[in-house]
Amino acid sequence: MRPLFRPALVNGPYGDPALFVDCLFERRALLFDLGNILALPPRKILRITEVFVSHAHMDHFMGFDWLLRIGLGRPRTVSLFGPAGFVAQVEHKLAAYTWNLVEGYETDFTIIATELLGGGTARRAAFHCREAFRRGHDETLRLQGGIIHDSPLFRVHAAILDHGTPCLGYLLEEKRHVNIWKDRLDGLGLPVGPWLRELKQAILRDDPDEAPFRAWWREGERLCSQTRPLVEFKQRLAHVVAGDRIGYVTDIAFNDSNIRSLETLMQGAERLFIESRFLDEDAARAKDKRHLTARQAGWIAAHVHAGQVIPFHISPLYRGREDAVRGELASAFRASAGTP
Repeated sequence: MRPLFRPALVNGPYGDPALFVDCLFERRALLFDLGNILALPPRKILRITEVFVSHAHMDHFMGFDWLLRIGLGRPRTVSLFGPAGFVAQVEHKLAAYTWNLVEGYETDFTIIATELLGGGTARRAAFHCREAFRRGHDETLRLQGGIIHDSPLFRVHAAILDHGTPCLGYLLEEKRHVNIWKDRLDGLGLPVGPWLRELKQAILRDDPDEAPFRAWWREGERLCSQTRPLVEFKQRLAHVVAGDRIGYVTDIAFNDSNIRSLETLMQGAERLFIESRFLDEDAARAKDKRHLTARQAGWIAAHVHAGQVIPFHISPLYRGREDAVRGELASAFRASAGTP
């Protein structure tokens, strides 16, 4: 199965948290946390449609200004998500600038900010460039099952965690994945082409089996096509399987409340990106700053049955000792049970 999501840490294991998740075949990308993003080329920033911020400490949110700068003057909408108080923080960021010339822009760059309040509720507001980014369109949302964002291909679950301030952990979940048996295309007299992407989307939308579906391709200058009931393509070419699951958690205290929340949120994540801020030798410092040690991060990953664990947000204290951090995490991850 070729995964839909291709995640990459923008600043490596030591730099500001920012996980860029390219959505293959979708011409879009997601971003988890918004630290320094200068390493991302503008073409990648312009692919970002949603940003999921854990909390608004500077190293997780300072990239907002650059995201704003790249988006200005373009007909785009970017949705941002964060913990309680986040909408006001976005509002204050935008209010720090003078916007007296934007009413005449031909395009309307829009930011939609949503904050998770707890109790299954969230608050959302919109900020339009041509309205000088004044806050408007406020609404309160009811969430189902901790889902903070839902789209046709994927959903994002969130949980409120403790870092001395509310801090969100996220699980990105592909709803379903469609594999195409390309060796069977010849049997239908069809070539590989962009129409296969359209076929996958029709299947994932649950279009009616009897709906006509058109396969199309070019042979030189000639446009060719075949139209058949969707069910025929689905039965002969497609195999639908469970989708990918990627967890993201950073800046949390190692306590019972956070562990219980992660048990629910992260269970069975194929890939878990988790902060490993300190080595176990500095566990007292980690506790004081409400961060995880590499050993605690590895234990959590094993506890939620993650398939793979990727450490990040490692303290600069351990530059040159990355192998020690990764080794401590891997050792705890291999342990199947027990408390560190």
